[in-house]
Amino acid sequence: MRINDAVPQKGSKKRRRRIGRGISAGQGASGGFGMRGQKSRSGRGTRPGFEGGQMPLYRRIPKLKHFTVINPKHYTTINVGKLASLSDNTEVTLASLMDTGLVTTDDGPLKILGDGELTVPLTVKAAAFTAG
Repeated sequence: MRINDAVPQKGSKKRRRRIGRGISAGQGASGGFGMRGQKSRSGRGTRPGFEGGQMPLYRRIPKLKHFTVINPKHYTTINVGKLASLSDNTEVTLASLMDTGLVTTDDGPLKILGDGELTVPLTVKAAAFTAG
């Protein structure tokens, strides 16, 4: 047996239906597109989102300028300049700042902001820092 003698099994290769090639072919005349209307015509149909001339949904809804964050991160913030009042080699945490009175409310993890100058050496443990 050679490769050119190999034939597919009988019934395994079904012919595709040729649409619009006569009524006796099963899908003739209108070819499954119905009688009239835009979708039965030749050429391209309607674009996605087209609602037949009615103002489409994407144009009825207002343009949104911004959106609100559902779960915003809240931080307890303090500027670097306020840390200068602490003594040398102090470990700065949220708990230590609450004890000294530099921070009065616990709004979440500690965030150090970059306003001011730091002149004393400190060990700072915070969740976030601003650039600069």
